[in-house]
Amino acid sequence: MKRTIITALLVLAGAIGVQAQTAKTTVAESKPQTASSAKAAEIKFDTLTHDFGTFSEKDPIVKCAFEFTNVGTAPLIIHQAIASCGCTVPTYTKDPIKPGERGTIEVTYNGQGKFPGKFRKTITVRSNSKDTAVTRLSIEGTMTEAK
Repeated sequence: MKRTIITALLVLAGAIGVQAQTAKTTVAESKPQTASSAKAAEIKFDTLTHDFGTFSEKDPIVKCAFEFTNVGTAPLIIHQAIASCGCTVPTYTKDPIKPGERGTIEVTYNGQGKFPGKFRKTITVRSNSKDTAVTRLSIEGTMTEAK
């Protein structure tokens, strides 16, 4: 009896696995390939780094903006912007950026409760850009001790 139940469960698990693989292949094959498409978005940042310089621990929150242009021929979509730690928060538009238009990723660094000194953080930007689907931005600076 136990063998029959175990055998039935293994057959069922195998069938589900095959079905999942078949469905995954069908979805992957139906997606358009952006790299080979005639129309594609392309992101171009004005700068990839920002140096805050030196600032005091008394005023530990600093902000900057990374501006970019869609130099492609299709709407550009920023899928996500993720910082390397919780002290850095990027915000960006969720709306598609039309060809030729500009967009901004605003970054806030909060050094409150952090040790004074030099820091460097990265922001990973994922988009539908044809050549650079992943772009890394960086911020750096030196927070001095409050006296």
